[in-house]
Amino acid sequence: MQMEAYLDNSATTQAFQTVCDKVVQMMSQDYGNPSSLHRKGMEAEQHVRMAREIIAGSLRVSEKEIFFTSGGTESNNLAIIGAAMANRRAGNHIITTPIEHASVSAVMGFLEEQGFTITYLPVNQYGIVNLRALEQAICKDTILVSVMYVNNEIGAVQPIEAISQVIRRKKPDVLFHVDAIQAYGKFVIRPRRQGIDLLAASGHKIHGPKGVGFLYVRDKVKIKPLLFGGGQQNGLRSGTENVPGAAGLGEAVREIYKNYELKVDYLYHLKERFTKGVLKLEGTRINGPMYRDGAPHIVSVSFDGVRSEVLLHALEDQGVYASAGSACSSHHPMPSATLKSIGVEKEYLESTLRFSFGAFTRVEEIDYALDTLGKLLPVLRKFKRA
Repeated sequence: MQMEAYLDNSATTQAFQTVCDKVVQMMSQDYGNPSSLHRKGMEAEQHVRMAREIIAGSLRVSEKEIFFTSGGTESNNLAIIGAAMANRRAGNHIITTPIEHASVSAVMGFLEEQGFTITYLPVNQYGIVNLRALEQAICKDTILVSVMYVNNEIGAVQPIEAISQVIRRKKPDVLFHVDAIQAYGKFVIRPRRQGIDLLAASGHKIHGPKGVGFLYVRDKVKIKPLLFGGGQQNGLRSGTENVPGAAGLGEAVREIYKNYELKVDYLYHLKERFTKGVLKLEGTRINGPMYRDGAPHIVSVSFDGVRSEVLLHALEDQGVYASAGSACSSHHPMPSATLKSIGVEKEYLESTLRFSFGAFTRVEEIDYALDTLGKLLPVLRKFKRA
């Protein structure tokens, strides 16, 4: 039987077994509507409350500051559009970066159509934001800064606390939104200490269910809802709570932060093994930060003379699964804004794959992927030249 190597954990992860068990329990036994006043409803509500408590505990924040959503995209949309609309009287200027996920960058395009002014901060060759440019960009009309914690393509880790300090020093009432979808579960995040006002996370990136995420909203921060209805979750996110998703997410958070240091060290071990191995192959280069300078689970590799789509499917035929970029944008292929922003040459923009690791990734998978790449690359390059 052919071996498989699933190295696309930044797109989605295999759920922990405890998460699967919890979701099944919610759908087959404790299936009540959490808004119902009878016992079945109260049992469901208790599961939602417990999940909220677990998530709040992981961030050291209040339970009332956690709001469940349908995932990272909704969390980012709610945070940015909600904050922009609620604070429009104070100004119409928003600051972000050119390397944000589509669930942020597309929102910025929408807000520009609504009359907001968007400033895109430059980043260096490693994808790190320029703090001096941030300070210079903040003006009297600035109401929001949105910077992702970890870039989903190259694993760049932004200096979140330093960004917050610049904001507080220059204009303390500016809100700071952080897309932590690739960071949550990989880093110890403390929004209050780090000066984060709004933070988005997603379940299926941390071995939880798809279709569920959460948004942290610091107490006293005003944002307008995007959904209107029954007034659930204090009116900020109406709609019957996704009890299986919320309970499963809570279980995933509990599991991912259990023995957290060991899990992260293991991911860095896999990353180092893969990075060193891939650099031994002819015509390869790493994009963004290397080893522990970046996130523990993401490696972006450009392959000289091989189109990413061709290599992607050749690897798939051998049971190796990677990605040509963000999975959310894979059906709309365009040159990566992230790679262009960090100065990757044109010929490499369509010759880059992302490999990402998770809790279930084994060393054997890393070695098999490297061995497979070593066999495929010379053949594909020869075929292209022919």
